[in-house]
Amino acid sequence: MKNILEKGMRVIFFIAAIASIIAVFLICLFLFANGIPAIGKIGIFSFLLGTKWAPTNVPASFGIFPMILGSIYVTAGAVIIGVPIGILTSVFMAKYCPKGIYKVLKPATELLAGIPSVVYGFFGLVVIVPIIRSVFGGTGNSILAASILLGIMILPTIIGVSESAIRSVPASYYEGSLALGATHERTIFRVILPSAKSGIMAGVVLGIGRAIGETMAVIMVAGNQARMPAGLMKGIRTLTANIVIEMGYAAELHREALIATGVVLFVFILIINITSILLRRKGNE
Repeated sequence: MKNILEKGMRVIFFIAAIASIIAVFLICLFLFANGIPAIGKIGIFSFLLGTKWAPTNVPASFGIFPMILGSIYVTAGAVIIGVPIGILTSVFMAKYCPKGIYKVLKPATELLAGIPSVVYGFFGLVVIVPIIRSVFGGTGNSILAASILLGIMILPTIIGVSESAIRSVPASYYEGSLALGATHERTIFRVILPSAKSGIMAGVVLGIGRAIGETMAVIMVAGNQARMPAGLMKGIRTLTANIVIEMGYAAELHREALIATGVVLFVFILIINITSILLRRKGNE
């Protein structure tokens, strides 16, 4: 009976694994089968490097370069804001935080990961955007607003992975550094963090993947203007926002161009995931 149960569970696990592989394969097949022909019709350079997105004009223009730059700028802003806060928070939680505070702080950071994107979007719309509007003028819907919001959203990923990486450093490193006369702070920043850099970088890369793939929250605060970036206080549109905003009414080549935009985004995410895997493997060697 036990052998039958074990074989049955192996079959179930195998089917689950195959189902996951098939799902990924079908998604790739759909994207590339519908997106690559559209890129061919538009022209790869006109599509990737074109600066005008006007699908309803005659003739239509399908340049996604402004959206590519918008995604890069917003993600870079999120990294600049979120990465230092996330790493320093993980250092505090791993090496400084009292147990009483840790019991509250750890679930709080994990809770951030479970908050829906639309809730983050509402927070940005009613808190971040008005503050930027009152301080810098303009509408408040801008690259800066989206960067701040995404910087908050990637914190749970960076904190969780970085803390695990810091805690995985052997205690002998810490003890040996102290034995040689180094202070607690010097040991952490000169010994522990360099030893955990592969894991920390993996957390940062995963945070970048979360930021570049975010849609709903960005739509609510970024301004959604399909134009070349004109400054931190100006609106922008990202690749994900472009797809969501226009897919509902798109048809023919317009729809195919949006799917092709998904192909570009898919390639970005694929590169980020491969980088994360390589960093993790390097850290385990």
